[in-house]
Amino acid sequence: MSTLDDLRSALSHLRRGDVRAAVDELALPMRAEQVRARAQQVVRRTWMKYALRGVRQNDAHGRLDLAYSVPDPWHMDSEQERHRFLETNRVIAERVAPRLGTLLEVGCGEGHQSEVLMRLCDQLTGIDVSPKAIERAHRRLPGATFAAGDLYAQPWSGQRGRFDLVTACEVIYYMSDRPRFLDAIDALGKACLVTYFAPAAKKVEAECMAMPGARKTSFRFADTEWVAVWWQGSTAR
Repeated sequence: MSTLDDLRSALSHLRRGDVRAAVDELALPMRAEQVRARAQQVVRRTWMKYALRGVRQNDAHGRLDLAYSVPDPWHMDSEQERHRFLETNRVIAERVAPRLGTLLEVGCGEGHQSEVLMRLCDQLTGIDVSPKAIERAHRRLPGATFAAGDLYAQPWSGQRGRFDLVTACEVIYYMSDRPRFLDAIDALGKACLVTYFAPAAKKVEAECMAMPGARKTSFRFADTEWVAVWWQGSTAR
């Protein structure tokens, strides 16, 4: 909101015919952008409440795909999420390997985190239950491989040790059978990494930490904290 002095100064500029100075005084373009960003945030949150109504696991593929009727429904193009991507890469590089041949990203969405993960690997494969998200991921990263459908529907789902690393970032909450999912990525990956929002630890952490040799760390952005859990897959143990 402009102060009274701002308004008086802008009026003075207008009286002299200097419209540009008046606009600059009130910072109108910046204020318009702030209003637009706030409106987009409200629309996104309202839509997600509707689209994800009743969703408790990733078996609800239709509802999760519906969420992607709007671009970037999870607000991945934000400073907070970009920080999370970089911190996840740091954990992988320091605790798993600085460079990987093949990486499977479960729940890749529109490919926002895929862009960052690709810095660590020669070949990235991303899967998501939303065909809309996968279509956008293809456009974002034509050099990666993307497929729609859940993990068990992929033609390589039974191949042990197929990937050097399997990641599942911020998706384990939606798994209807988390032990089955963890066993599946344990078989597929020579190493595995799962991340989740710290307040969800009471729901998912015990199962993640039950994986053989699992270790964990955490990282933050302002007041938001995430946990990363990693372990060697069954073919590497």
